Amino acid sequence: MTEDETLEEIRQQKLERLRSRTTEADAEETTRDSPSEPFPVQGSAELTETVNDHDVVLVDFHADWCGPCQMLEPVVETIAADTQAAVAKVDIDANQQLATEYGVRGVPTLVLFANGQPAERLVGMQTESQLRSVVESHL
Repeated sequence: MTEDETLEEIRQQKLERLRSRTTEADAEETTRDSPSEPFPVQGSAELTETVNDHDVVLVDFHADWCGPCQMLEPVVETIAADTQAAVAKVDIDANQQLATEYGVRGVPTLVLFANGQPAERLVGMQTESQLRSVVESHL
């Protein structure tokens, strides 16, 4: 094999690897239909729309003054970024009626919806592994 043939073979291998990476990235991008960051929800109609638009939705009922809620925030952000679940945040002070509608008596309260229905309810601080396990069991 000549030097030119060797170089051409190396080019072809690199080109094939690049194509493969691009195809994998495109496939990953098209399968993600949920936001990669938590997003605020205002009111019952918006929450209903969110739950109907996504297969799995984790709703974080929280308050700005709540210490455990603040500790849970990076965990919730990681779940939003790393899973196919949509993560919605509801400020209970700004949405008292919505909090009452879902029986929120303490914060943080996390309600997981699967296929439009409430499937899990968690109250209090959760570790990332606990929350990930609950979310992934419904994906």
